[in-house]
Amino acid sequence: MNINKFATCLNCMDGRVQLPAIQWISKNYGIDYVDMITEAGMDGVLSNQESDITSILMKINISLKKHGSEKIFIVGHFDCAGNLVDREVHKKHIKLAVSKLKVLFSSSEIVGLWISENWEVEKIYI
Repeated sequence: MNINKFATCLNCMDGRVQLPAIQWISKNYGIDYVDMITEAGMDGVLSNQESDITSILMKINISLKKHGSEKIFIVGHFDCAGNLVDREVHKKHIKLAVSKLKVLFSSSEIVGLWISENWEVEKIYI
């Protein structure tokens, strides 16, 4: 078994939110490596019942099975070009995404994160 601690992060492709998410997850959860799975407007993609998330689910399974990740983080952020909604709608999308993934990955801890206009990370759903 891997001695390094991994987590899985479902994040937007926006480069501004990669480091804040990785640093926050590492600091607050004692994680060594964060497997980053990205899509433009990830929270919107995951919360939309019409989205085909097969590829995302496959990548999550790789992170869980090959790296032993036990925690999954779903990120929404300020000024997202891939999900053009306000903060409150992002938070609803994150909550829906967390609920959806809790059903699919019941043995994993699933956490929703919001990244503000100041690139500060806030835990909003668990």
